[in-house]
Amino acid sequence: MSLTRTRTDGGANVFSSRPDAAEKAERDIGRSARADLIGRYAVRLASLAIFIAAWQLASSTRLHLGVVTFANVPPPTEVFDSLLALARSGKLVAHLSSSLARVFVGYAIAVLVGVGLGLAIARARLAEDIFLPPLEILRPIPAVAWIPLAILMFPSAEASMIFITFTGALFPILLNTIHGVEGIDRRLVASAQSLGAGRRAILWEVVIPGALPSIVTGLAIGMGTSWFCLVTAEMISGQFGIGYYTWESYTLQNYADIIVGMTVIGALGMLSSVLVRKIGAALTPWQSGK
Repeated sequence: MSLTRTRTDGGANVFSSRPDAAEKAERDIGRSARADLIGRYAVRLASLAIFIAAWQLASSTRLHLGVVTFANVPPPTEVFDSLLALARSGKLVAHLSSSLARVFVGYAIAVLVGVGLGLAIARARLAEDIFLPPLEILRPIPAVAWIPLAILMFPSAEASMIFITFTGALFPILLNTIHGVEGIDRRLVASAQSLGAGRRAILWEVVIPGALPSIVTGLAIGMGTSWFCLVTAEMISGQFGIGYYTWESYTLQNYADIIVGMTVIGALGMLSSVLVRKIGAALTPWQSGK
């Protein structure tokens, strides 16, 4: 806001406030950004609506496309009715609370282990030689292959399920941490050393901030894969959990309930990943220019 001198009818000089050109330009940019954001969300909602409409049309007309057929695929209306029935039954809260606890406990352990091991492997050659070979062997093993060993290793089904979600999140976090540390410009480390910074200061002031964008990417991917492994994890014990609900619906051939479970897992995974990205954006404000 700028102050400009104006003259009244009585001849006295007074000051009045007037928005300057920079403030007007800033407001215009803000309005343009809001309009752009609204437009993007409108496109996304329209895209989702078109997808649901196409699904409804394909299921109601029993569309057949070569080897793909929608004859047995329930339409969105039937899936929505099944979701309402599940919510009214009171079991939805129990399923969600069980699954959320398993996913977030396994994910939290994966964050601690993955980031810690990633920093050690990327910073110390001995740690790389010790830990990386067995981890590279374990990494391609699918979650379902871990079920027999998880049952043998852990005394309870709950611990086994948490372990499966842990393995799903671990490797994306680990690899992105390693790549993030290795991608840091070595001149930054050398400059910090020339200024007298010790190993701990370099780690906290140079290495971790420099690798943080890549680590956040790994955290978001790890959250998604943790939910991806949920159905596999909850195959171990049949009590509660949205993954178990999906698997049980498959065995009972309740097709609409299968899609309900799939949709809920997808929605929870998306929201969890968005939450991780928001936290990551708050930790790395320089990435967004804020």
